[in-house]
Amino acid sequence: MTAPSLTHVKCADCPIRHRAVCARCDTDELELLDEIKYYRSYEAGQPIVWSGDQMDFVGSVVSGVATLTQTMEDGRTQMVGLLLPSDFVGRPGRSGAAYNVVATTNVMMCCFRKRPFEDLLDRTPHISHRLLEMTLDELDAAREWMLVLGRKTAREKIASLLTILARRDASFGENGSESEAEFDLPLTREAMSDYLGLTLETVSRQISALKKAGVIVLEGKRHVLVPDMARLLDEAGDDSDGGYLV
Repeated sequence: MTAPSLTHVKCADCPIRHRAVCARCDTDELELLDEIKYYRSYEAGQPIVWSGDQMDFVGSVVSGVATLTQTMEDGRTQMVGLLLPSDFVGRPGRSGAAYNVVATTNVMMCCFRKRPFEDLLDRTPHISHRLLEMTLDELDAAREWMLVLGRKTAREKIASLLTILARRDASFGENGSESEAEFDLPLTREAMSDYLGLTLETVSRQISALKKAGVIVLEGKRHVLVPDMARLLDEAGDDSDGGYLV
């Protein structure tokens, strides 16, 4: 594990300030969080925590992408989630980690010492309410992902994943328009196949099909342009507001 970064970013200048667990905090509450926070960086491929390990911190992903995986007794591993910027890592009230968390790209995390953070939850409703809200959002996302894995075609699965990554990219909508998107794909084809329950060949074939149809434009192997988000949503079986079609 790399040493914590010495860079200290003011909460007001943080790129995830309005999406993270501190989103509803007032100035006094931000100052309380600032007293117990520190930054930690991880290189691509580096574990953040292993399942069952003791966790003395919780925190938010500031930049980069990490994966959540579970490993069975016979060694089989399944990716069960992605952690994108503003996502929360760790669970207050639980001493051990429930999943393996591994950096897929270089990751920067804003960490809070667990015990002081748990104390803050009792004293600052804005933090506890926001954490509850994020937890419920994560539950909704997990239920929607069950639909993706259980009912969608291979092409819809790929389009759904690309839609999630596009919407969660920090630059999405910054020019005032959400009709197009541009982002770097943080997962290899192999990781995508694992996450989506598809073969590597199927993932590559469906990405090529979306490219050929003009739904996406690839620059190199990882940089993705989405000229028309509505078309990508149609391919994913989603409607314009992000809900799933029935």
